[in-house]
Amino acid sequence: MDSVVFLWLVLAVAAVVLLSIFFYYVPFVLWINAKASGVSISLLQLFLMRLRKVPPPVIVNAMIEAHKAGLKNITRDQLEAHYLAGGHVERVVHALVSAEKANIDLSFQMATAIDLAGRDVFQAVQMSVNPKVIDAPASGAIAAVAKNGIQLLVRARITVRANIKQLVGGAGEETVIARVGEGIISSIGTAETHKEVLENPDSISKVVLKKGLDAGTAFEILSIDIADIDIGKNIGAELQMDQAQADKNIAQAKAEERRAMAVALEQEMKAKAQEARANVIQAEAEVPKAMAEAFRSGNLGIMDYYRMKNIQADTDMRENIAKPAAKAPEKSIK
Repeated sequence: MDSVVFLWLVLAVAAVVLLSIFFYYVPFVLWINAKASGVSISLLQLFLMRLRKVPPPVIVNAMIEAHKAGLKNITRDQLEAHYLAGGHVERVVHALVSAEKANIDLSFQMATAIDLAGRDVFQAVQMSVNPKVIDAPASGAIAAVAKNGIQLLVRARITVRANIKQLVGGAGEETVIARVGEGIISSIGTAETHKEVLENPDSISKVVLKKGLDAGTAFEILSIDIADIDIGKNIGAELQMDQAQADKNIAQAKAEERRAMAVALEQEMKAKAQEARANVIQAEAEVPKAMAEAFRSGNLGIMDYYRMKNIQADTDMRENIAKPAAKAPEKSIK
């Protein structure tokens, strides 16, 4: 008796497993749902989707949504091919339905291309209907300097709308922010004083918008609004101070160079003077030898010698007379 019960239990489990496998590869309930929604698809096609590793619920639900929205040109093969290519079928169908309701020209080929390019096509369609506000920059402020040297810190808000035709290959938000920042810096840089910018901040927006900064991007710039302007540093004064300090350092370096050259020249002159004195002393030391040689050779007589001594004594006397006399110490009178 126990063996019969065990056999029936095994058969029941096997039947459940077989039915689960059957309904997995042949989604009968999904087929009924498709037929009830007016989508033409066969059980064989659903079975082949499983073999191709394409989830039938994703394709069938997308076909039902497209059919209910009135999109007649979307086929099962197109959805399967997009899924196998790594795309998001639900996102593409949502985008096509939203574009149809918003009267936006978006074909299936364009939507799948945008999706495969890595962009959220559904979000792009939503942004075409509801423009997006981007802060420029995302944090901090854009620093620009007017002609009078005063720095201005600017924060702007950019209202953009998605350009569906430029989503494939178009630049993103970072490029738009960078271009707007460049335009703001250029506009402030042409102002004579920072007061002109503070008085007419809308002039910045007008100048920047005229430059067509959204060319080649995935967005269309609708407006640029200056949210805040703060006065920063006096860059002109700081640059002048830095230049003055640099000029001072250069002048000090040149003065030090001239002083070093003067010291070197003085040392050289002293060395030459010492060398001259040494030569004179050496020459004077040779005088007695020359006089002795003159006596021996008869070129110098005794009277010539005494005449020379008298001249020398007379010269010494004149030098002593020419020197100022030393003052005697004054005696105190009691």
